[in-house]
Amino acid sequence: MRIAGTKPRLLLATLLLDANQVVASDALIEVLWTGTPPSSATANLRTYVSSLRGVLGATEARIAAHPSGYAVEVEAERLDLLLFEDLVTRARASARTEEAAPHLRRALALWRGTPLGDLPASPVWDARLRSITQARLAAAEELIAVKLAAGEHASAAEDLRELVGEHPYREDLWQRLILALHHTGRRAEALHAYTAVRRQLIEDLGVEPGQDLREAHARVLAGEPVPALLPAAVPVPAPVPAPVPVAPPPPYQLPADIPDFTGRAAAVAALTRSLSAEELAPEGPPSIAMVVGPPGVGKTALAVHCAHAVRGGYPAGQLHLCLGGTDATPADPAELLAEALRALGVGAAALPPTVHERSALYRSLLAERPMLVFLDDAADAAQVRALLPGNGCAVLVTSRRRITELPGTRLLELDVLPPEEAEELLGRIVGPARLAAERQAALAILDSCGHLPLAVRVAGARLTGRPGWPLSVLQQRLADESSRLDELRAGDLEVRGSFERSTRRLTSDAAATFRALGLLGPASVPGWVADAVLGRRRGEAVVDSLVDANLVRLDGTDALGQPRYRLYDLMRCQARQQTGGEAERQALARVLGGWTSATGHATARLPTTLFSLTPEEPAPWSLPEETLARLTSDPLSWFEAERQSLVEAVQLAAGTGLATSAWGLAAALVPYFDLHCRFDDWQLTHRLALDSARAAGDRRGEAAMLRGLGQVCLYQDRYAEACDMLKRARTIFHELGDVRGEAISICGLGAASQFSGEHLRALGSFRHALAMFLAVGDRGGEAYARQAIGRIYLSLQDLRQASRWLSEALRLARELGDTHREGCVSMHLGRLHDLKADADEAMRCQGRALDIFETLGDRHCGAYAMQSLGGLQVARGERSDGSDRLRASLAVFQQLGDRSGEAATFQTLGELYRSAGRTALASNYLHRAVELRQELREGAGL
Repeated sequence: MRIAGTKPRLLLATLLLDANQVVASDALIEVLWTGTPPSSATANLRTYVSSLRGVLGATEARIAAHPSGYAVEVEAERLDLLLFEDLVTRARASARTEEAAPHLRRALALWRGTPLGDLPASPVWDARLRSITQARLAAAEELIAVKLAAGEHASAAEDLRELVGEHPYREDLWQRLILALHHTGRRAEALHAYTAVRRQLIEDLGVEPGQDLREAHARVLAGEPVPALLPAAVPVPAPVPAPVPVAPPPPYQLPADIPDFTGRAAAVAALTRSLSAEELAPEGPPSIAMVVGPPGVGKTALAVHCAHAVRGGYPAGQLHLCLGGTDATPADPAELLAEALRALGVGAAALPPTVHERSALYRSLLAERPMLVFLDDAADAAQVRALLPGNGCAVLVTSRRRITELPGTRLLELDVLPPEEAEELLGRIVGPARLAAERQAALAILDSCGHLPLAVRVAGARLTGRPGWPLSVLQQRLADESSRLDELRAGDLEVRGSFERSTRRLTSDAAATFRALGLLGPASVPGWVADAVLGRRRGEAVVDSLVDANLVRLDGTDALGQPRYRLYDLMRCQARQQTGGEAERQALARVLGGWTSATGHATARLPTTLFSLTPEEPAPWSLPEETLARLTSDPLSWFEAERQSLVEAVQLAAGTGLATSAWGLAAALVPYFDLHCRFDDWQLTHRLALDSARAAGDRRGEAAMLRGLGQVCLYQDRYAEACDMLKRARTIFHELGDVRGEAISICGLGAASQFSGEHLRALGSFRHALAMFLAVGDRGGEAYARQAIGRIYLSLQDLRQASRWLSEALRLARELGDTHREGCVSMHLGRLHDLKADADEAMRCQGRALDIFETLGDRHCGAYAMQSLGGLQVARGERSDGSDRLRASLAVFQQLGDRSGEAATFQTLGELYRSAGRTALASNYLHRAVELRQELREGAGL
């Protein structure tokens, strides 16, 4: 494998020196730019990592990113350093000398000169390189000792010559060389060797050889034979077998089972099945089960409960290690392995020095003693990987992070408890009788706890500690979201602290996104919200990191194919309490700007956008045009998918004092609310935005919201209320010099006059509005005004004028491509032809109108077209079909609260049933029509 460039090679070398362990980004930057890193060092590091990933793609190694740095993940047999350490570990674990020699020879044969000798040196490497070099020297000495013990003195002498060349001042090596040469009968070489080392010591260091070296020289001079037990006479290190007791006591380290463990039947069944000893192949890979989920969801409780359920299948023992994944500094794999090895009977003196050697010994000891290994609170895959047995064991891991990199792992994701199981758990803690006595308060407590097991347990502990409290006391304390987390604390059990252990490890971007999501309410949001929070594109990686940390919930995919995200209820409380600064306010303004721009883009694609009144200044942030085009290609589907989020966005803007965002978004939603008759949402958003605009002194926003509320009142036949709001809106628009806004308000007043029977006043209003629309060049407003004038002439039975104005309106609607306006005009033309006694043309026009409204999804206007068409069918003698259409339109009017349409339909149906001889039913219908008209007159102030 060839890697171009010095810096990529430096980066890979640094990662490989500590393979399968996380190397801090700071350390990598120091290697690449010693002492003087550029300001773009972090970005450049990511670039180098990306290029290395491309080079490593064809190998079995990969580079994994971690919150604090990077780790290269590679199997031991694929990296010479790891293979060297593994072979040395095997040699030391060998029971007989002859078994150790092949391992040591293979290990030493892997060396090719000085490690990293072809790269510029870095101080970051010094300690690790010293350790590697010392390990190589120790292995070489162990091989020499093995050879001497086996009588291979000549070969040992050659090895010693090489070592003294590398370490010329090591007198113990010279001593062994001299005696080995003497033992093979090479006395002259032995004496020459002594002469050489003595000269070197005197010339270089100014000292004579030590006593042991002088004694070896004297033995050669005297011709004394070397004792047969050379390894005992010469301090040669012998292979050290792992000092494991013959029969160490089995470790039974599982924490105590949970006495009141509740529910989770499916999870328990799946987990115990994965961990069952009966499912394991003795020579197969370990069975790994991973339980993941958000803080406080009960991962450890489930794991402990299931571990106890299967522990009988592991008589050799059960290991339990706490990995400290949520601590400020997670546990070091080296220390965890030391803890495990001590539990397996390995003494402190026999602990290997490196992580890899400890891991190898750990696997060796577990190979013949299959156990259940419980690794609680893992930080990441690298930490777990070092603790995996080789075969025959079951491994149970818990983690707040979604760890998916370990092959063959069975992943079990925990969610909050179902309501009935949360209620059962609380009952077990406080007592079923106490819960049953105040069940509604108990259910409210559970809702405030978000059914999170930790929160339920804390709530139960508080109630247990105060037996005199009614449950309603805690219910009231938990009702306030701002102080809820303060209440969820009992002794060392604390919901906030559990959350903070996860959030404190977030990057600055992830933390900002987490806080902003807390402000956005309980509705799910699309992924682009992260872009708005950060003020840049490609925020998906930040959201992904929050999902992986189980701080944000992936809430499925909407009809548009967008992933949806939301915070758990209590997590939202945590996020909201961390907000309040200017940065969060600006991020919120960008998110609201994103909603407003997307709404405007979708509204522009609706079949009708009449009377849209939005802020003059642009939104503070907008999605890219290509994203907007993709999301709103089907605008109605987009509105349906985002309706709840949009309403909550208006509530949020109003509640945080962002008045322009509040009324701008509310106004942008009007065409959709109008088309789909979302009157409740229309009124809610406009009333909130109206209060916000008034508080901010935003008069145009106030006028726009009054106009919108007046329109809803018209649809619901509250004419007096509509007139009051529309007059106030007209006055403000007039004072602001907003001609179009004033004209729109006048149209509303004209409609109120017409529906109240004041046709001449209505005609004057619409003519006035038409002149204003013509003055500002608003052709859509002109088409509406011409249609309205034609409608008035129809009511006045002036068919010639009605035909003139409606024909002009139809022509203009078609020129503008306004299909909805064409449908409205067609409906009035149908009435015109009916008055002219042209039934066929009337049916054709009403049918055309109904087709348009049904295609556009406008149920309200469609109900009017259906009512007219039903009446025409009844008049033609098609009573059955006509009756069906009339009843269908009646149902829509009743559902939408349109009492005027309801009254007219009751009247037509009453007359139909009277002509059919069904007098009782006809009387009921006609009586109801009279009642409704009376209510309308009273509402109009007539």
